[in-house]
Amino acid sequence: MALFEGFPKSCIPYLKKLAKNNNRPWFNEHKQRYEDDVRSPALAFVEVMGPQLKKHLSPHFLAQPKKVGGSLMRVYRDTRFANDKTPFKTNVGIQFRHELGKDVHAPGFYLHIEPGNCFLGAGIWRPESKVLAAIREFIADNPNGWREAVGARAFKKDWELVGTTLVRPPRGFEPDHPLIVDLKRKDFIACMNFADSEINNPKFPDFVIRHYKHSAALISYLCMAIEVDY
Repeated sequence: MALFEGFPKSCIPYLKKLAKNNNRPWFNEHKQRYEDDVRSPALAFVEVMGPQLKKHLSPHFLAQPKKVGGSLMRVYRDTRFANDKTPFKTNVGIQFRHELGKDVHAPGFYLHIEPGNCFLGAGIWRPESKVLAAIREFIADNPNGWREAVGARAFKKDWELVGTTLVRPPRGFEPDHPLIVDLKRKDFIACMNFADSEINNPKFPDFVIRHYKHSAALISYLCMAIEVDY
């Protein structure tokens, strides 16, 4: 098992410099810094998180410490259809997908490291239409469970539901529905911001797990809504 000692204090400064020098010549010249300051500690973090997720949350979410195709999102941006043609992401994205995530749109946990904008995420982003409809119907049929999941004191203290919403009520729901604000959601994502310095702590995985636990009721509810195991 890789030893995770915290992300180095040079991680955030490196990301700031990458944002100012977002081009291939600079990145290639400083590629070892990316390896030392970002990718190696990120993969060590993912490896440590595997047993923690299984022990404290669920055995159905994957922590895959692979350079390509695993939990760590690649640094290279897909610029084919983007107006922004800068080649590199200037944040670290780590996702712990549900084991069925490649086959269905299933919930997951997320970690985002970016200078001045570090946060944890939990939920499901941009579900396809059938999945989205299933979540809305489940909320309408099980309103108390939804209120409990997003209304718990520990959740409300640090987490906030975010994402895009419809302007008008979705088809089949009245504008005066008690949960119309949530039924209009197109994303079912909660986020929790935290200080950049947290990532430097060797006990950062414990911090992440502790706060993921506060979002577990939301994840469990979404899993029930789309009929996958939690």
